[in-house]
Amino acid sequence: MSIDREGPVPPYRQIADQLRADIADGSIPIGRRIPSLVELEQTYGVARDTLRKAVQVLKDEGLVETVNGMGIYVTAVPDS
Repeated sequence: MSIDREGPVPPYRQIADQLRADIADGSIPIGRRIPSLVELEQTYGVARDTLRKAVQVLKDEGLVETVNGMGIYVTAVPDS
């Protein structure tokens, strides 16, 4: 997946949008772990700080939560 680094939407927002879409369409269902930061780094080719910001957006929306030592898990589906 590619990120538009020149577009008006910051990379972390683009990643959050993609993960949100994956959650909404069931590709990452409730209770499932989202890809790790290492996996996301390989997928998107961005810095971990960018990925942390993307994940924080989803946390702020109540879609995911961190389980210490286990990863980041989907807790809700976005409203339509």
